[in-house]
Amino acid sequence: MGFFGPKETTHGSRSSSMSYALRWKQENKRQIIVGGIITVALLVSVMAWFYTQADKNIYLVADGNTQSTGTPETKPDQVLEQQEANLNAEGQGSLSLSGTFQDGNQLFIDRVVPVKVTADGVTSQHLTTAENVQEAISKLGVSVSSEDKVYPSLNSPIQSDLHIRIVRVDRHTLKRTESIPYTFVKTSDPSLEKGKTKLVQKGHTGVVVQEIEKVYQDGQLVSKRLVNKSVEKQPSTKVLAVGTKPKTQVLAASIDRSNQAVKISQNNSVKKGGVQFKYKKVLKNVSLTAYSSEESGIGTKTASGARVSEGRTIAVDTSVIPMGWWVYIEGVGFRKAEDTGSAIKGNKIDVYYDSLKAANNFGRKKGRTVYVIGPVKPELN
Repeated sequence: MGFFGPKETTHGSRSSSMSYALRWKQENKRQIIVGGIITVALLVSVMAWFYTQADKNIYLVADGNTQSTGTPETKPDQVLEQQEANLNAEGQGSLSLSGTFQDGNQLFIDRVVPVKVTADGVTSQHLTTAENVQEAISKLGVSVSSEDKVYPSLNSPIQSDLHIRIVRVDRHTLKRTESIPYTFVKTSDPSLEKGKTKLVQKGHTGVVVQEIEKVYQDGQLVSKRLVNKSVEKQPSTKVLAVGTKPKTQVLAASIDRSNQAVKISQNNSVKKGGVQFKYKKVLKNVSLTAYSSEESGIGTKTASGARVSEGRTIAVDTSVIPMGWWVYIEGVGFRKAEDTGSAIKGNKIDVYYDSLKAANNFGRKKGRTVYVIGPVKPELN
């Protein structure tokens, strides 16, 4: 039998193989590092992609209500588009539209509402995120004064297509002058003969100033009222002096041509109103009118100085009927001549009534017969 011993190992060949590997690593070290980095980057990208595809829990807060939603989106605008939510033009919220979401983030949404605003005659459309009318017009830059009216009211909530109307209110105060009529007063003058008058003082009208406030809404006058009234000039009274001095009475007379003697008619007698009386003369075709102290400028004092009295006082032409004499007027009765008037001339008599209405109803009466009696009133016998 033969024996085979172990194969002789050559140390020189193994050493050369190891040195080759070390030499290759050293020569390709840069490529190995770059390859490792690329591999790690690929792994991170793949993991990030898987992360982004996973749903994140996002909270949307709109109109005071909070809603939780799961989404793989990372941008706020993508989430809003997915949820079909409207964001106002400024992008108000917890994140900017260019930011990214993290799990558990909140996004506050202000909803945009279309409204119509009418002011100063112009109507315009706007989008607003305001909660009430006051906030809306403030954000739109529409000025409103304390006098202006706003419809609906400022605290009314904003609704879609709400029509907000602003009515401009302007107040203007103007002054207006009016005249104050002067009064007319008669006064007795004992130095002046009865039946005569004298102007003592001229009358002048006064002036009153009224302040009137006018209110306009959108240029249209809606109301006006008197806010103040003051007298700028006081009126002056017209004063007329009436004579009270007795004058010589002239009696009706007839002339006897046979002896040229003048005889006073004293024997004429007649019965009227149940009273038998004598008269001095008879006036035919006398025109009658009436007056009242209620008329402007007519006082209660007569030219004779007596106070006017219905059923007694008449105004006469003293050249026809002497002042203070009694007369009997057909259809009227006994009256006394106590007053005069600038329009009472000739056969004309003005009958006094307390009521202006009664005086107007009396009107004008013509063709009346008047018996001139004398200073003493006939009494029933």
